[in-house]
Amino acid sequence: MSANGGTKAIVAALFANVGIAITKFIAFLLTNSSSMLAESIHSVADSGNQALLLLGGRRAKRAATPEHPFGYGRERYIYAFIVSIVLFSVGGLFALYEAWHKAADPHGITSWHWVPVVVLVSAIGMEGFSFHTAIKESNHVRGNQSWVHFIRRSKAPELPVVLLEDFGALVGLVFALFGVGMTLITGNGMWDAAGTAMIGVLLVVIAIVLAIETKSLLLGEGAEPKDVAAIERAVTAGPEVERIIHMKTLYLGPEELMVAAKVAVPACESAEELARGINAVETRIRAAVPVARVIYLEPDIWSAAAARAGTGTAAHTAVPGTGPAAVPGTAEPRADESRAGS
Repeated sequence: MSANGGTKAIVAALFANVGIAITKFIAFLLTNSSSMLAESIHSVADSGNQALLLLGGRRAKRAATPEHPFGYGRERYIYAFIVSIVLFSVGGLFALYEAWHKAADPHGITSWHWVPVVVLVSAIGMEGFSFHTAIKESNHVRGNQSWVHFIRRSKAPELPVVLLEDFGALVGLVFALFGVGMTLITGNGMWDAAGTAMIGVLLVVIAIVLAIETKSLLLGEGAEPKDVAAIERAVTAGPEVERIIHMKTLYLGPEELMVAAKVAVPACESAEELARGINAVETRIRAAVPVARVIYLEPDIWSAAAARAGTGTAAHTAVPGTGPAAVPGTAEPRADESRAGS
């Protein structure tokens, strides 16, 4: 995913939410509407969330250190997870509390009746611009994926977070407009409380979805099936490798994939010949899947007899279509195995 595209969407959302938060809060001060207060806090929370995403993106660019040899790419996931917590607590729970408080004293809107409607309609326009920017930037990397699949499987958290936040903001504005409009029509403040409660429930649901998806990224996700297949084809495309014994992938950050594999190689006359073969395989992997930047390949000798007997390193095969299945309890790799990698 393009980091520049994600940053552009975040900045657009940040400017929109700061402006919206100010106008909503002024409207709350004039009308004392709980829906306007809930929406004001919602926009403040969203503005803080966009600042957190920008901070996470900046910190993730730090160079690797001996303490963190694989770099700081996952810091973007941490800040995205913090965003879900802020949205849940500051946005959702506050709106639910304000709805309960308003229901206890359901006064109507007695002055400046036109202000909340104008503010909400203007906010819908500004949020629509932000949402359009997020959709446009997402379409550059979404491809043929559905929106649900894109949000659930994207390895870069920024665009999915902004998409969900902007979608939630637009729906929340409609809820607020409904609550304020019905309050103005009927003079009953319970409609205002109802609109506020709907905003709170919406934000809690979106925060939970964000937390679940970001948690999966924090735990560590492997490559998509199509990328795994491309890596497998790249490994076995030349004469350097006979088959893959087993392979694992792991995203170290949104744009950095680690590939670790044990591969069966033909007999070589020298270590130099083996190293050249391993380097050629690594070059093919990087050409097939450019985000595969950290690659470790362990050469081994395939033994069909060992595989049938369930002994020796050949029995560790676990990649579909590349050899027999792994056998539990097989021996660990031999101490005299050659190793090569980058």
